[in-house]
Amino acid sequence: MSGGGWNELRLHAWLAQRPAPRQLEGSRQHDAAVLGRLGGRPVMCCDQVVLGVHAEHDVDPALFGAKVVLRTLSDLAATAAEPVAVTLAGRFEDERDETWIRAVIEGASDAAERHGAGLVAGDLSGGSGPAGLTATALGRLPGERQPPGRDRGRAGQVLICTGPLGGSRAGRHLRIEPRLRAGRALHELGATALIDVSDGLQLDAERLAQASGLALVLDTLPVHEDALVAAGGDRSVAQRAALSDGEDHELLATLDAAAAARFLERAGEFGVPAATRIGTLQETTDLRAGVWLRLDPDHPACRPPELGGYVHGSATST
Repeated sequence: MSGGGWNELRLHAWLAQRPAPRQLEGSRQHDAAVLGRLGGRPVMCCDQVVLGVHAEHDVDPALFGAKVVLRTLSDLAATAAEPVAVTLAGRFEDERDETWIRAVIEGASDAAERHGAGLVAGDLSGGSGPAGLTATALGRLPGERQPPGRDRGRAGQVLICTGPLGGSRAGRHLRIEPRLRAGRALHELGATALIDVSDGLQLDAERLAQASGLALVLDTLPVHEDALVAAGGDRSVAQRAALSDGEDHELLATLDAAAAARFLERAGEFGVPAATRIGTLQETTDLRAGVWLRLDPDHPACRPPELGGYVHGSATST
């Protein structure tokens, strides 16, 4: 099955031989999956990956399949949800090797299972252009606490980041760790706003600040070692990477100072030992809504000259 293109009927027959996901209560090979009761409020999100945009054309197919699932589960983490099930839709070139497609599906399934979800349904399509995948994730939000959202930051809260940023292209962009435990813990401690850093700290923090109608003053940048290596040890270059590289998939969360301190004391229990307090939310009395930098305590907060991060649909990232 190499070199001759793929066939939907063969892939369906192969899928029918794989173990049924434990979350599935309805029939297998049905276009819609019937699942067991959620035990919480349903949470849904979707994400996609495209060869040449989110991964190189020679990417390991299992990592390509895993990435779309892990990106989607990271969005569940930013809603403090627990994963339940995942669906996968793939569009592949007609000449694409069928063994490669099987590896993609297996990578997606394995990634879902690692985090307590099942790959329960999907769709296949041929087409021109680079291969692309879309995953939809279903999660549950237990309890009655108000769900977090990027528009629920409050003045006086501090901003937590669950890990260092920048340099993800060294390989972390293909080996995402959705911060699911951390997201649930932050919510339990009273986090009101949550967002994952996918398009760059500056751009995603700007989204949170604008949605909340507040000024977000960043006074610390948690720089990843990968960014320092890529910058040849130049910390100012690495800091710019931490602001704009993206695909870190760490969480940004707003909490009151006491709750933030409790989280940071126990962060290792939630899989994020390098979590850091990186800023504060302020009313727009003196500063307009958006991100402001005050990395030097001897200088006032200032607006970045341009909005760094990856903007889809533009000729280049900003």
